[in-house]
Amino acid sequence: MALFFSPVERMLALRYMRARRAEGFISVIAWFSLAGITLGVATLIIVMSVMNGFRAELVDRILGLNGHVAIYSTEGNGIKNYDDLALSITDMPGVIAVTPQIEGQVMATKNAVSLGAVIRGVRWSDLAARKPLWDSLDDKAIASFRDDGGVLIGKTMAFKTGIVPGGTITLTTARGKATAFGTLPTRRSFKVAGIFDVGMHEYDTSFIFMPLDVAGEFLGLPTSVSGLEIYVDDPQNIAFYRATIASTLTKNLRAFDWLDRNKSFLNALAVERNVMFLILTLIILVAAFNIVSSMIMLVRSKNADIAVLRTMGASGGSILRVFLMTGASIGVVGTAIGSVLGMLFCWKIDAIKQFLEGMTGSELFAAEIYFLSNLPAKVDSQEVLMVIVMAISLSFIASLYPAWRATRIAPAEALRYE
Repeated sequence: MALFFSPVERMLALRYMRARRAEGFISVIAWFSLAGITLGVATLIIVMSVMNGFRAELVDRILGLNGHVAIYSTEGNGIKNYDDLALSITDMPGVIAVTPQIEGQVMATKNAVSLGAVIRGVRWSDLAARKPLWDSLDDKAIASFRDDGGVLIGKTMAFKTGIVPGGTITLTTARGKATAFGTLPTRRSFKVAGIFDVGMHEYDTSFIFMPLDVAGEFLGLPTSVSGLEIYVDDPQNIAFYRATIASTLTKNLRAFDWLDRNKSFLNALAVERNVMFLILTLIILVAAFNIVSSMIMLVRSKNADIAVLRTMGASGGSILRVFLMTGASIGVVGTAIGSVLGMLFCWKIDAIKQFLEGMTGSELFAAEIYFLSNLPAKVDSQEVLMVIVMAISLSFIASLYPAWRATRIAPAEALRYE
């Protein structure tokens, strides 16, 4: 800013920023404008960072426990010869792993507590492809899953049912044996090999991982699987991989990528993020209107000063720059303070959340509602820069009209009654 303003103009603008007693009301409005821009910029950075953190954390959890591309049969009887199909897909460039999976819905019961759950039958060696799950298990749980046919349940499910590793859980599936009295559900107890905590409430509450052969026997798919989960090295370029994989499949098989499977969820996040950005931008816009009002009153109180400057040879452009700097400085200072506060808040957001929960005695961030067990924040430098440029631009635009009005003051009229 100093490159475009002369030393005299900077001196005058700085002097006008320090209001005297007679201009105290103008100073109050200017301070409110500064506080509004600071609050708007900080809030916008915090909310956008939290929204970015939500999306990044949720996508990481989803991609960590689900394949980037999934193959299902359209005939409803599962995929046979799945090992041959998996081997052919594994040889494709960019494919990291292909894991067969059996999936089914069950009722989990323990200690008079019943929960709806989803069984996922996988081979023990394929657990490593699901990194959040693998990282939350110890060697004993993996060994029991592999050797004893035990199941893995989530931390929240274990808490609700009171199950500990080595205990048992009873699972009931609607797919059962046909009798003279109708189809009887299959009910069986399984040893709990271990408890996982992937940090996503939905998975920790309702998912049960079971050895593939045990799940096939229990769910009535002894020689086939529900689908294949495919992991690639670049999930963001998933359209290319999906098209390549789909071109090799037979007519009874379909490929779905992770964007398709979570389309409504990701669209809801995007819409919410855009709406929040527009709503919070209004805070900065209101503060900019306050700059307009305070600057108009400042110009009116400085009519005599402007007239004297004009008679001494100051140009209209010089007067415009003085008041433009005075008004824009409110926006620049407010934006700088708001940016620092916003990034500091994002840096310590989980500690601040815990402090506020301790002070109020209430839960501000319920995992049951927001899916995640902690409050994430991911600061995007490009978004922060966009917010800063927008706030400063609005401040300059708000200062233009009052500064232009200052250049239209006639010296003779202003000094007539002085």
